[in-house]
Amino acid sequence: MPHASEVVERALALSKADEAIVIVSDGSEATLRWAGNSMTTNGSSTFREWSVVSVFRDGPRSARVGSIRSTSVDPADIEAVVRASEAAARGAEPAKDAMPLLETPGEAADWSDDPARTGVEIFTGAARDLAAGFDGADRLYGFAEHRLVTTWLGASTGIRRRFVQPTGSVEINGKRGAGADLASAWVGVGTVDFADVDVAALLADLSRRLDWAGKRFELPAGRYETLMPPSTVADMMIYLAWSMEGRGAHEGHTAFARAGGTRVGERLTDIPLTLYSDPAAPGLEYRPFVATSTSSEAVSVFDNGLSAERVDWLSEGVVRSLVYPRATAAEYDAPVAIPGENLLLTGGSEATIDEMIARTERGLLLTTLWYIREVDPASLLLTGLTRDGVYLVEDGAVVGAVNNFRFNESPLDLLRRATEAGATEITLPREWKDWFTRTAMPPLRIPDFHMSSVSRAT
Repeated sequence: MPHASEVVERALALSKADEAIVIVSDGSEATLRWAGNSMTTNGSSTFREWSVVSVFRDGPRSARVGSIRSTSVDPADIEAVVRASEAAARGAEPAKDAMPLLETPGEAADWSDDPARTGVEIFTGAARDLAAGFDGADRLYGFAEHRLVTTWLGASTGIRRRFVQPTGSVEINGKRGAGADLASAWVGVGTVDFADVDVAALLADLSRRLDWAGKRFELPAGRYETLMPPSTVADMMIYLAWSMEGRGAHEGHTAFARAGGTRVGERLTDIPLTLYSDPAAPGLEYRPFVATSTSSEAVSVFDNGLSAERVDWLSEGVVRSLVYPRATAAEYDAPVAIPGENLLLTGGSEATIDEMIARTERGLLLTTLWYIREVDPASLLLTGLTRDGVYLVEDGAVVGAVNNFRFNESPLDLLRRATEAGATEITLPREWKDWFTRTAMPPLRIPDFHMSSVSRAT
């Protein structure tokens, strides 16, 4: 298998297009599974994905683009992929996002380095601590994964960039009892190298939640004061971030539209909350440049190599930025802002979720969300189910578990109605973990969270 940098250079040399972009990603992944208090499977794998993007110009702001993706590791296939990309470009409609390609000559210092590799040994400490948990009465199920993806980006304009992205997570589901008395709870954490994963603390939190389920309460649908731990806040804020495309707001298609423009400048809350993405956020770092083989309303192939910077989507409770690739930014005279691959919400107090529970007279503790879907893009109304732990809080203490619900809520409205935000901490979203893991969120207090109907899901 040729080195990724060689694939980039050879494909660019073979190109007959006016301009070309080549992106190669070499991935290494390790996984570990357990069920019923015993390890079941573990393994490691590697993969390569690469793309050639060909551009034929009719002018600086007029171009046709063709992109072909491949997983081949045979060097004899490189020319065929390049030619297929050129053919696709020749037959394409003019690109609506056409812009001059960026020019950042010079080879990255690590351009010729080998791809990063991981293996099952990364789980040694976690597996040892899990084994101790297997000796308990609770039945433990779960999954751990670690992935290192090394990306090379090269363009005919001289761009040469490389980055190694680490992504890891642990999820543990605990079950106690059976039949009508079955209790289930979930905990999870994200990590870059597993050195910071405290399995004992995760198991202690899981056991506490299962203890809470020793008493059961049946509650009807309605609006309840609700405490949302960081994981549930992350699941809602991620969907908000995915909905912040500038064009959609200008065209009136999203919840960020308003008469005569967008909601940029609108205050959502008096709590000084700042929602931002930052490629340099400690423990949550992500690739600091654009590398995409296809265009969308959020990213553009013409922006490949563009440096990612911190973007404040909300600042001190006010909407500050929407997503604008360069072409869309030029069209609407807006600042360029590319979507981030992490999301942080700060500006709350130093209160922990336990301290917020202690100040609650009566309400719900909502530990995980599941099956979130959009109902109305105009208001960003989402629906979903609670899962693996909804608990009743009375007089400052958790007194038992309650039935599951279907909820209807908008993350925008949650921010508008929140009466308290606690201390921000790195957390793992339950629903969106397969697509988005790098988040840091505070717990939120919502005075009237809408549980729209009772759910019999377990």
